[in-house]
Order: sequence, then structure tokens, then C-alpha cells
Amino acid sequence: MKEFRKLDDVKQFTVDESQRLFSAEHEEILCGATTDIYFVKTIEILDYLGIAEKNVTAEVFSRANGVLAGTDEVLNLLKDKDIEIWGLSEGESFKPYDVVLRIKGPYKEFAIYETPILGILASSSGWATASRECRKAVGDKVFICFGARHVHPAVAPVMERAAVIGGADGASCILGAKLLGTEPTGTVPHAAFLIAGDTLTISKAYDEIMPPDSPRIMLVDTFKDEVEETLRVAELLKERLDGIRLDTPSERGGVTPHLIKEVRMTLDMEGYNHVKIFVSGGLTPERIKLLKEAGADAFGIGSYISGAAPIDMTLDIKEIDGSPIAKRGRIPGIINNTKLKKLK
Repeated sequence: MKEFRKLDDVKQFTVDESQRLFSAEHEEILCGATTDIYFVKTIEILDYLGIAEKNVTAEVFSRANGVLAGTDEVLNLLKDKDIEIWGLSEGESFKPYDVVLRIKGPYKEFAIYETPILGILASSSGWATASRECRKAVGDKVFICFGARHVHPAVAPVMERAAVIGGADGASCILGAKLLGTEPTGTVPHAAFLIAGDTLTISKAYDEIMPPDSPRIMLVDTFKDEVEETLRVAELLKERLDGIRLDTPSERGGVTPHLIKEVRMTLDMEGYNHVKIFVSGGLTPERIKLLKEAGADAFGIGSYISGAAPIDMTLDIKEIDGSPIAKRGRIPGIINNTKLKKLK
């Protein structure tokens, strides 16, 4: 698909709304279809003036504390461009006004990508930052990102990838996990138990047909009291049961520290000390700390990560043909950040 260089390119670009989802395809992002229109106008004007080839140094800085994610995607976006790139490594922390990315080369090479560059870094870093907050609350316990259902499917793998960069141990979204070179994590939802009509029916079938490396972690809050159901499943699977998952809905008070303590004590009393307690459902760092202290062993965290606000990123041109420059209010010339690495 032809890269947008002038308004005529935009006018000739058409979409068939009747045969597509409303998210951007890779080719549309690469051609400039997701950029702000004024960048296309800018390139057309600069080409007309014969100055679109000027060498510039542009820097991206953040306006808040955070954890960087999205750098690798930006590199893929710009991999065929005749430019040099410096940036923070994914997972690196930053402070307000820290430079997180620096691009040097002819302005025409990356001008129409300013919008997607900033969007990639802003959203990915917001998710990674929320995930890092959860990691601090979880400590050395395991937590998996369950956030795919809370965002548009086009960005679900981006979000879950950012969550793992921020500190999650795994992702439930298939594509998100595959993009990280890992396998997705998860067992079965309430739907399976509801359709079968009994927790033990699904537990037995899962144990019989799922591969040995698929953990036997069963939901125990679908039909009966969680403690009662926990014991039923434990008596069925015995040493093969890796854990139980508590996902009690908010309509019944959610998962509480007392419930975790009761389940833990009951399991231990019956000799099932090896069975772990996995918790999910509306978890926040504050709730995680309470539930961990009560005895929870692992966590499934969704909306806190997926609902994180993007971290505002800004791109400024700081040099033109080697001479420092900036718009009023900004400091001319490149801003030093010793954590930047040459990436391209």
C-alpha cells in the first residue's frame, strides 16, 4: 500500500466498511492511514519547498512516571526508514520529562508516523506501568494478565504483551502470549461448569483430556459454597489438583481475606497442603496485598491493567541540520539521558 505523501493520496484511499472490522490493518498503519492528517499536509508543503529532506533530531518525552513498553513495536514500524534511533529498553522506568526515544534523520522518513509512535508508547507504557504496580503488590507470587476481555480485540495482544513487560508472569490472550514467545495461560471459565451442570464433571474431564503440563486449577464458586466445592474437587483429583480458583462475584461480596483463610485452613486440615489458591475478579494493588496476606498464592488481574490510562508522550524536534532548536517553552538541543541505547 502506497505511503501517504500528499492530500491526493488520502483522497484516493478508500475502505469497504461492509467487509471489515474497524481496527487498522498493519498495511494501513504503515502507509500512514492512522496518522493525524496535518502530518501529510506538512510533508506535502515541505516537499513543495524542497526542504523535506532536512536532517532533524526529534525526542519523545513523557509527562509522568512510568514503565516503558512499545519500543520494539516502534522499531518494527520504522525498520525500513533511513534513520537512527536511540531509546530506553522495554521495562525501563522513567520520570516526567525523561527522554524515552530519540530519532535522527531526514524528517520525511518518519514525519507521518509521529501519531502512531506516540500512541504505541503511550498506551503500552500505561499498561506496563499498571502491571508493575501489581507486581510490587504481588511480590514473589505469580500473577497472570486476564485483561483481554476489557479492550478492543485489535489491541488485546498489545496490552497483554505490555503487561508481561511490566511484570506479569503470563498472558491469557493467545496472540499476546505467542508474540512474547510463550504459551497462553488459563484453564476453563464458568460457562463450562454451567453447561455441564456440575463442577466435578468438568474437573474430571479436564484431568482426563488435558496434557500434563496444563495445570489442574479448578473454579469452585459456580454452584456451591466455595469451601464445600474446594473439598469435593480435592477429593476427586487428590494429588493431581494443582489449585483452586476463587472468583466470587461482587454481588456476593467478592473474594475476601476471610474466605481465603477458611479455604486454606480447610485444605490443610484435610491434607491438601499442596493445593494453591488462585484469586481473580476486580483485583487492585490494594486488594492484592490484603488477599496475599490472607494466603492467596496466585492472581489473575484484568481490568486494573487493561483500564490504565495512557501515559502522555510528546515528540519535539530539537535539532535541524545539527543546530539546536525548539519551540517556545522547550529547551533547544538534545536532552541527555544516559539510559538511552542505540537501537537502530
